[in-house]
Amino acid sequence: MPASPTPQTIAIIGAGMSGLAAANALVAAGHKVELFDKGRGPGGRMSTRRMTDDNGTERHFDHGAQYFTARDPHFAKQSEEWAAQTIIAPWPEAGADAWVGVPGMNAPIRAMANAHDVHWAKRIASIARHDDGWMMTTEKGRNHGPFAIVIIAVPAEQVAPLVAEHNIDFANKASDIESAPCWTVMLGFEAALDTEIQTIRDHGPIGWAARNNAKPGRQDTENWVIQANPKWSQQYLEEDKEVIAGMMREALTSAIGLSKLPDPIIAAAHRWRYAMVPQVERSDTPFLWDNDRQLGLCGDWLSGPRIENAWLSGHLLGQAIGENVG
Repeated sequence: MPASPTPQTIAIIGAGMSGLAAANALVAAGHKVELFDKGRGPGGRMSTRRMTDDNGTERHFDHGAQYFTARDPHFAKQSEEWAAQTIIAPWPEAGADAWVGVPGMNAPIRAMANAHDVHWAKRIASIARHDDGWMMTTEKGRNHGPFAIVIIAVPAEQVAPLVAEHNIDFANKASDIESAPCWTVMLGFEAALDTEIQTIRDHGPIGWAARNNAKPGRQDTENWVIQANPKWSQQYLEEDKEVIAGMMREALTSAIGLSKLPDPIIAAAHRWRYAMVPQVERSDTPFLWDNDRQLGLCGDWLSGPRIENAWLSGHLLGQAIGENVG
């Protein structure tokens, strides 16, 4: 990527782990960044859901990613910084190298987002290249821009409609990705369940389940998150949420060896249509860049299914632009 004479104004579509990592690297290089995200607040696939039970108690559930690991030295350094800020903590129950956000999984995302200009609840419907740069239009018809560079950091399934008329190769690459779905059920109970089990892996339809309040820095209320495996989730993808909650409740009862669970004081199901991307071959450049159009793509779908992969994709793209543009 050849150098440009001045710092650039850059738009990033998607304020999840990858988009925010790119923003950090770009701001460090002196660029001005604006982020746009369809969500109402920080989280994405690292979301923490808040719900109020019938007693008026607010309960928290990590209903997206349950934990993350830090094996790449760059991401390990970032994780050490988060740990020093006490926004993540180790969770040995999930593994010797497992980390969780504190007080919720979205804590690192929230901290990163607070450092940037993020436009929440802004779904970008289209982008257009003009002589003076990129313009973006929201689904409500509002225009934003111009921007010298656009970075798209959303799930692969949402990439192709945005980039097809600008770079068909990028669109085709994104269209080839098939992310696995995941049904997630959140159950809150009046009292602690009669079990010492904290986590469950691969039991019947359950891919993963965890006593959410067993994680460090959580509230004391008895909250469980149950995530179905991809095959089961695909089979029941269009099922009613209440039916899914009941089925996963039965699966949890079996997994922890109880004859019956008490009635939950709160129960909800969330359907992640694009929960996990397939494993991809490791690359030293886990992003896509079109220098002619000043258009970049980053995200876990380009590098692998872990939180670390998403961060690295955005970080390395931001670094590459920062080192060669401006």
